[in-house]
Amino acid sequence: MGVRRSRAQARPTLEEVAALAGVGRGTVSRVINGSPKVSAQARQAVQAAIEELGYVPNRAARTLVTRRTDTVALVLSEGEQRLFEEPYFADIIRGISSALNETGLQLMFTLAQTPRDHERLEQYLTGHHVDGVMMISLHAEDPLPGLLADHGVPTVLGGRPVGVGAERVSYVDADNEGGARKAVEYLVAQGRRRIATIAGPQDMGVGIDRLNGYRAALGDLPEQVVTADFSEAGGRAAMRELLARDPELDAVFVASDNMAMGALRTLREAGRRIPGDVAVIGFEDSAAQRAEPPLTSVHQPTERMGREMVQLLVARIRGERTEPTGVIVDTHLVVRDSA
Repeated sequence: MGVRRSRAQARPTLEEVAALAGVGRGTVSRVINGSPKVSAQARQAVQAAIEELGYVPNRAARTLVTRRTDTVALVLSEGEQRLFEEPYFADIIRGISSALNETGLQLMFTLAQTPRDHERLEQYLTGHHVDGVMMISLHAEDPLPGLLADHGVPTVLGGRPVGVGAERVSYVDADNEGGARKAVEYLVAQGRRRIATIAGPQDMGVGIDRLNGYRAALGDLPEQVVTADFSEAGGRAAMRELLARDPELDAVFVASDNMAMGALRTLREAGRRIPGDVAVIGFEDSAAQRAEPPLTSVHQPTERMGREMVQLLVARIRGERTEPTGVIVDTHLVVRDSA
């Protein structure tokens, strides 16, 4: 066979691969695109020619043939501040990136907060620019999952979806209701009787489920509920409101570690001893060990959730799963100094 070209020479073409392999151009295309309609002998000849010539397939041309881009999108329906403030996002993106490295798929990451963002994204994501879409931090009014389903775009959500069309979309989530129930049951078992909660947004599955778990564990005890936006500032303001409502409260279940950080700060400023006066439990177990005092929290395997999202999306892209699927991963309570 011939000699490998030097880097200074022109890039080898599909026709040159075909000539060297002694097959037609169409056979080379079928080998490159993974078609089974090629004999083992022809496949071996084409692969040898590709290696000798140093041929690199043209991605754009391959996309035209296969209708595949080898790219998936990750959409975060929040602003930049939330992305950099909450450890949850870094953890789940780490899991997604790790799993994608094993597939050969490329990741496109984008933020979508405004209606204009969503309109732009809808046009792009439904225009055959990506093979599939993952979305995290989804709110009920977000139209994008339904629009993607209408266009047949493989889609997986991080978090149980709520709202119209939610049943048409696959998702991966933690056992939010069960984890919250365990946390509050622990507080009840400690003898706490005035247990409040700082709940997450009630237009998100995660916010709804963690509040339901809190209520399920209270039994006959009175409930005190304030909702916030999962931010530390939101947790601080919500804790101030709870103390104003009931200065004698003795425990608070907070629906995220980030909000719990704010709640702890408000309690210290108000002169409350933790956990002596008020026990505090968070959720996610993301930054809990850095809290003061170290935060008792419901652990969710966030990186694993990211990997599960990729596995589910790849299965949908390949046509191995066509019906909407929900994957729920377990949670457990990690006891530290705050409760």
